[in-house]
Amino acid sequence: MVSRLLLVSNRLPVTVTVRDGRPVVEPSVGGLATGLRTPHERSGGLWIGWPGAHGPLDTQGERSLAAQLAAARTVPVAMSPAEVATFYEEIANGVLWPICHDRLDQLPLWVNGWDVYERVNARFADAVAAHYRPGDLVWVHDYHLLRLPALLRARLPGARVGFFLHIPFPNPEIFFALPTRKWLVEGMLGADVIGFHTRRHRGHFTAALRRLFGIEMDPERQAVDYGGRPVRIGVFPMGVDAASLADRAEAPAVDAEVVRLRAKEGKCLLVGIDRLDYSKGIPRRLVAMERLLARHPEWSERVRFVQVAVPSRAGVAAYKRIRAEVEGLVGRINGAFGTPRWTPIHYVHRSVTDTVLMALYRAADVMLVTPLRDGMNLVAKEFVAARTDEDGVLLLSEFAGAADELTDALLVNPYDVDATADAVHRALTMPLVERRSRMRALRARVFQQDIEWWAATFLEALRAEP
Repeated sequence: MVSRLLLVSNRLPVTVTVRDGRPVVEPSVGGLATGLRTPHERSGGLWIGWPGAHGPLDTQGERSLAAQLAAARTVPVAMSPAEVATFYEEIANGVLWPICHDRLDQLPLWVNGWDVYERVNARFADAVAAHYRPGDLVWVHDYHLLRLPALLRARLPGARVGFFLHIPFPNPEIFFALPTRKWLVEGMLGADVIGFHTRRHRGHFTAALRRLFGIEMDPERQAVDYGGRPVRIGVFPMGVDAASLADRAEAPAVDAEVVRLRAKEGKCLLVGIDRLDYSKGIPRRLVAMERLLARHPEWSERVRFVQVAVPSRAGVAAYKRIRAEVEGLVGRINGAFGTPRWTPIHYVHRSVTDTVLMALYRAADVMLVTPLRDGMNLVAKEFVAARTDEDGVLLLSEFAGAADELTDALLVNPYDVDATADAVHRALTMPLVERRSRMRALRARVFQQDIEWWAATFLEALRAEP
């Protein structure tokens, strides 16, 4: 009998909207929702998480919403607006996100709300315990729920619990700035298997264990002994649904959009697609474009850079600042280098349709993925999967988790804007034979280690006897 899988994440893999006073529940589009859909369906298990904020509903609407969520085998965990503000915005994204992305400068002067973080994690634990059956596997996801594994261990001592961190685990010198550092790591150690994208992230975690608890990982078992039981600490690089991306990229509507994007003959297309987040390195990427145009004036009127910056956490002060900085740089570069016939930077501050996204991937001569720090960065892998023509160049930050696998990309240090500009020039002048050789190698890796491989590998480790 296949074990049921209880997936636990901050957000459910569905989007709830209210239309004409009635709730509509639709599948979300995203790496986690897509990647875990198959194991969720196959196991007959449940997905536990917050359904998100939605408009007011009457009693009938609430019943309809509950029925739709149940039909999707999801269990909603309620949060008040005040709890969302503290748990999600102030703690998860105001403290844990910057710490894990090496941005101590973004920490608030004073942090209040760890009690709310614990209370919400405990509510998730209660929801899991209420639906748990002996033999179920529990898989907890990401930095919003660092305390949850330990809270589950207290409620369900015999359960098999996995935890996966989708963002970097920082160097202990940075992580130890948190006064709650030991408490958070104790939360993670409630799991039987703890997973990271890269060896570097695991190494930071094991260094923290050494300093906090004086325990060492056994390299053969890839495990530590804690609380009288083994805790495996593994490396599981997340993939994408490569086959689906390739199919979506070849849709007729995408073909038509590619033709429109490449209509300006003689111009090379550079593309960047990111959430508007200070970790993504967009300002330094723009300065690198500025340096390219200054150092290589032959590219004037011959290249155009499309930067899509999807709005994110618009109410947080740090995100207002990054938006203002990006928009200022775009204006400065276009003003300095643009001509009556040509604008070098095309900046799009909104989400784009899947058709446009796939077309940008396919039309790009060079894809710039240059975060200052990233757990994985699935955009890099999506670009590779979408390039069914086996062409195009991926320019990738060495500080993205994906750089450990995608070694046939052009790897750059995004803090070195001159070297990044030189890498863009190299990408634009790379011979076709080299471009295709690199892309074929990248595609082989992305298709081999896809999203289903990632989920299956982690769950195999979780099912294994300690």
